[in-house]
Amino acid sequence: MSNEKTKISTDIQKNIDAYRKLFADCADIKMKEMWLGSEKKTRCFLAYIEVAVSNMLLETTALGRALAFLGQTPGADINSVLDANAMGISDVTPFEYVEDAAAGMLTGDAVLFVDGYGRALKIADKGYPGATIKEPDSEKVIRGSKEGFTDSIKMNTALIRKRIRSTRVKVQELRQGLRSHTAVDLVYMDDLIYPSVLEEIKKRVEAYEIDGVMDSGIIEQLAETKWYSPFPQFQTTQRPDRAAIAVLEGRVVLLSDNSPTALILPTDFNSFLKTSDDYYNRFEVATFARLLRFMASFLAMTFPGLYLAVTNFHTQILPTPLLLSFWEARIGVPFPAALEVLLMEVSFELLREAGVRLPGAMGNTIGIVGGLIIGQAAVEANLVSPIVVIVVAFTALCSFSIPNEEFAFSFRLLKFYIIIMSAWLGFFGFLLGLLTVLIHLSRLKSFGIPYFMPFVGADLSGYEDERDSIWRSPLRMMKRRPIYARRNKRVRLRKREGK
Repeated sequence: MSNEKTKISTDIQKNIDAYRKLFADCADIKMKEMWLGSEKKTRCFLAYIEVAVSNMLLETTALGRALAFLGQTPGADINSVLDANAMGISDVTPFEYVEDAAAGMLTGDAVLFVDGYGRALKIADKGYPGATIKEPDSEKVIRGSKEGFTDSIKMNTALIRKRIRSTRVKVQELRQGLRSHTAVDLVYMDDLIYPSVLEEIKKRVEAYEIDGVMDSGIIEQLAETKWYSPFPQFQTTQRPDRAAIAVLEGRVVLLSDNSPTALILPTDFNSFLKTSDDYYNRFEVATFARLLRFMASFLAMTFPGLYLAVTNFHTQILPTPLLLSFWEARIGVPFPAALEVLLMEVSFELLREAGVRLPGAMGNTIGIVGGLIIGQAAVEANLVSPIVVIVVAFTALCSFSIPNEEFAFSFRLLKFYIIIMSAWLGFFGFLLGLLTVLIHLSRLKSFGIPYFMPFVGADLSGYEDERDSIWRSPLRMMKRRPIYARRNKRVRLRKREGK
């Protein structure tokens, strides 16, 4: 395919022919020829996508005002009016090549060619239809904003700017996808971000060429260095306030067009267990909630394996009444304990997946009622013991307590690894499985930041990051930004003199 571009001519017929050839057999592209100027002798050509442009005759729109203005301008003055943008429209972009004008139109705006004028003008209009702002389903908060990101990248950057009204917030736009030409924005605070980190992020985002980018998840997979790790190295969020907090910490927020999910980078283990309202509530409430989440993340991965290790290999550590209770519950169960746990875990994972895929209220009903019915039926049929149902249900409850869905899925996967190791080697296998996971986490990094920060490398930030880990210090004591920000820009809170 030739990469040569067609320069826009002052002869409008050549431009029309080139444009029609470019969009041949495209029923959704509307092309209209009109006459402008007070004498109606200046020929023009307007092209747009059908649903992306409103009524051209409405003077409430930028396009309508532009056409009305040009329709009353003397023909001899039209070129000078276009050069000076005397129409007063803020978002008018000139193009010198037909292909660039076509790409501009595909962003959802209208493109205008005027006879005798050697450039095409992109005039912003209503753009592509998109979903309205609503509360995200996955990151519920008790206290805080109820707004969530939408599919429009322009709307998402505006939601961050709404929260940080500073000229130091910068937005760099990249284009990804050889055929989709998807807009990707990097949002960051200019004086906080390390330039080397920003360059590394851009390098990784642009490292691969792909046909199309339909969601930020595609960029995430291609940009990860340890792609085989079950743990995400980019933090995801659908909340503008969470993204704004990350920008103020000196991190980069990556937004992809047509995706309501933003990527936050760099990140660490600790960040996945924080929520937005941790900073809006008193420190006692936030600390208690974080303690529950850290405990839940550990038990979501280890509880079934620990049960197998104790009941199959190390029964002597259990009190005799509890051991007898376990033994009585397993009377008549035909399967070994390991197979019993695996069957129940797989059944609960199937129920969870079915609940996600089924529409609306039906999905919620299947997830809750289905679990109760199947668990009760399996116990009454003596296929599983009641204690296993309790263990599996408690493990599922722990995984639901993890705020980030991708992070929770990592523990759901590793749970089966711990189950297999515990069923094979008992408590030694349990510890061995846990040790391999910890070694992997300790070797993991996100753009140079240790994944276990601030539990390792805390001295790099003068132990300040530990104030915002499992224990969330009172807000007046959290005076310094995390390690992501430049070393000389760490102070974020100080008391006013004389107050």
